[in-house]
Amino acid sequence: MTYTLFSQINLSDTFFNSLRQSYAEFDDWFNRKAHDGESAYVHHEQSGMLDAFLYLKIENEVVTDVDPNLPIGVKVKVGTLKVNAHGTRLGERLIKKIFDYAVVNNADLAYVTVFNEHEALIELLVRYGFVEHGVKVTANGTEHVLVKDMRLVRNDLLLDYPLINTRGTNKYVLSIYPDFHTRLFPDSKLSNETYDIIRDISATNSIHKTYICYMGDVVNLRINDIVLIYRTSDGLGPARFRSVVTSICVVQEVLTRASFKNEDDYVEYCRRNSIFTEAELRRLYRKNGSLFIIKMTYNAAFRRRVTNGALIDTVGISPDYWGFFRVSDQQFNQIINLGGVYENIIVD
Repeated sequence: MTYTLFSQINLSDTFFNSLRQSYAEFDDWFNRKAHDGESAYVHHEQSGMLDAFLYLKIENEVVTDVDPNLPIGVKVKVGTLKVNAHGTRLGERLIKKIFDYAVVNNADLAYVTVFNEHEALIELLVRYGFVEHGVKVTANGTEHVLVKDMRLVRNDLLLDYPLINTRGTNKYVLSIYPDFHTRLFPDSKLSNETYDIIRDISATNSIHKTYICYMGDVVNLRINDIVLIYRTSDGLGPARFRSVVTSICVVQEVLTRASFKNEDDYVEYCRRNSIFTEAELRRLYRKNGSLFIIKMTYNAAFRRRVTNGALIDTVGISPDYWGFFRVSDQQFNQIINLGGVYENIIVD
């Protein structure tokens, strides 16, 4: 996913044909955006053809072209959103981009207009907290207006996403090897990692992440517990400088080998949100020991990486085992402050 100038995007790509059919003024709109120097998020297939496009803008005034009107306040308008579905959860990644954009701009809400025939897109938006607000009527037809309140807490992990409710939850640090880190948490890649590490696969695009391990203490994890992702050292220097906390996730569920009817059931559950191949998943299943599968939502990337040295010197953390350990509320708050996590996604 790249943030690209309209002027550098190929308007003649057949990807845009359906948008032209839905919006008679699409080409004129696109060319105005190019002239004004605006940008959009795009993703290309291996062939070089577009398979996703997302344009976002900030609005502050009352929105009068929808019924009922949207009030004054900071709003993210999803100007154009299209994705060619091909089983890689790319649509989820676009939804996450909308929320990331809203968080960075401290928006009160995000909204999108969509025609009734786009059932899969509507279902995806509703899953993550968009609700029916009203309609927009133009010469092109009548569209649904869906709104996501970025401040509203409904005590539902998905409807509230990306908000992180810290009240009454336990907080943990969970380690992951560098080889797997960026594939699973693409927005948390380190500055010295190249973009082409991030491939168009389900585990990369999905809001949901499946982490598989044999660390017995993770049995203590509960739904809604908060997990800080700790990227272990890559061996290119001391862990004090090379091991870093990069991301914040929320636990959806924790399963064991006994949670599944059989190996195939386990593979089917894990394959879409895991970075492992089917062969690797089967090998992990057959390995001796207590197998744990943690499903999490990927809520935020740290703006500043918090090093192992900072955890020890500033936060006062020094566990016997760095693979998985619990932190206090005070230590958690120190870590996310050091990491520059946006305050508007934290509910306390």
